[in-house]
Amino acid sequence: MATIASREDLERELIARAFPLFAHVIRGKDFLTPFHLSYYKVLNEFAQGRIKRLIITVPPQHGKSEGSTRLLPAYMLGLNPDLKIAIASYADTLAKSFNRSVQRTITENNYSLVFPDTKLSEGDDKYAKNSKVFEVVGHKGELRSTGRGGPLTGNAVDIMIMDDLYKDAKEANSPVIREATWEWYTSTAKTRLHNDSQELIVFTRWHEDDLIGSIEAKETVIELKALSDIIENDNRTDVWYKLNFEAIKESESTELDPRQYGEPLWGERHSLSMLNAKRNLDKLKFDCMYQGSPMSKEGLLYGDGFSTYYTLPTDTIKKGNYTDTADMGDDYLCSICYEVGRDKNIYINDVYYTQEPMEVTEGGVADMLILNHTRTAYVESNNGGRGFARAVVKLVTKVTKLTTVKWFHQSTNKESRILTNASTVKNCIIMPEDWKKKWPQFYLHIVGYKRKYSANKFHDASDVLTGIIEKEIAVVKKGGFQREN
Repeated sequence: MATIASREDLERELIARAFPLFAHVIRGKDFLTPFHLSYYKVLNEFAQGRIKRLIITVPPQHGKSEGSTRLLPAYMLGLNPDLKIAIASYADTLAKSFNRSVQRTITENNYSLVFPDTKLSEGDDKYAKNSKVFEVVGHKGELRSTGRGGPLTGNAVDIMIMDDLYKDAKEANSPVIREATWEWYTSTAKTRLHNDSQELIVFTRWHEDDLIGSIEAKETVIELKALSDIIENDNRTDVWYKLNFEAIKESESTELDPRQYGEPLWGERHSLSMLNAKRNLDKLKFDCMYQGSPMSKEGLLYGDGFSTYYTLPTDTIKKGNYTDTADMGDDYLCSICYEVGRDKNIYINDVYYTQEPMEVTEGGVADMLILNHTRTAYVESNNGGRGFARAVVKLVTKVTKLTTVKWFHQSTNKESRILTNASTVKNCIIMPEDWKKKWPQFYLHIVGYKRKYSANKFHDASDVLTGIIEKEIAVVKKGGFQREN
């Protein structure tokens, strides 16, 4: 005779089939908003094994990691205590914190009611339990955590979860770090996977050529609009499914994101007015981080939107110059004279932008420094810059002793510097009203500069504007502000 299942058994079976119900039990009835419910439904398809490779992009502070990296591993170890799970993030400390969060979930009373067979060591047995790795008592399952670039030693990995492999824009804008991340993914993470392994990538986007961008360029990625998309392609194990949650809905409504155009993703926490205020500060970064669209819709880093002035302020506090000599034969020497205002803006008043040889540009820069009564001139000493600076000093000191020329080595990656400081350049640099007419080639190279670094032939003009910002940007302190001299 068949036995009648108890209510507790039925509830346990129901929760085991639905990750959103598990989250409801662990975090409470008010935890799941409409957005989080859709998010967790997709994570459930991953947990149940119907998705092998999944990419989800979510704006900052919208609960991305809570679902994918804190609750999901605990849930999957409840479903199968023999799973071997690995969590990777940009830093070892963050990966360890995810590890500890999973452990706390597993040791909660509500968890043991749902998954009584999944238990952690209490210190009197042979099973590991620390912030790097823990093992499931009586089973083969474990969870390991590592920072980007760290090892994944031991047995094969069944579930690979990668949560934010880049710390911030500066890291993601660095081609060195992006390449190192790709190398770690292909030579370390992928080598631990087997035929039945699953991969989950959850990111806030920072750059079009980050790990997600690299995967999209090399592999098949299917945009996930409805759960039926998975059923239609469930025999495909060689594809990625991708779901992007925009902070402000601008794409077409779908089953998984039925919002209407202009609706916020989580209005109770991030209102439309607050999101629009962030967008107004920096549209490029907002489109990247909050909309999951790293390439600006305009495709330009600055555009033709610089503030301009008709006459210089009369109370500027510094007359400076920044010069970068040409790196290659067809590069431009770019030398810019500017004045720093008490309003913390930087006013460009002269530009020398040319492909002439060094024997010509030494005199041209010296003449410009003298004409503009420059007090401090910075010259990058890379690629012959030091010899150039010494030649300029000799020429200037024949006329005036008021100009100090300082040369220095620029060791930071150019691409990372330009992209990271783009918003500050746009907001703090003030151009003359007729700068298009005065310096047409310089103007074209600035307003036409593309956000995708490799799409630009010349970086000289953007590099010097970035250098000025790095030297002169205000550091607000009690009682006023100071600038680097």
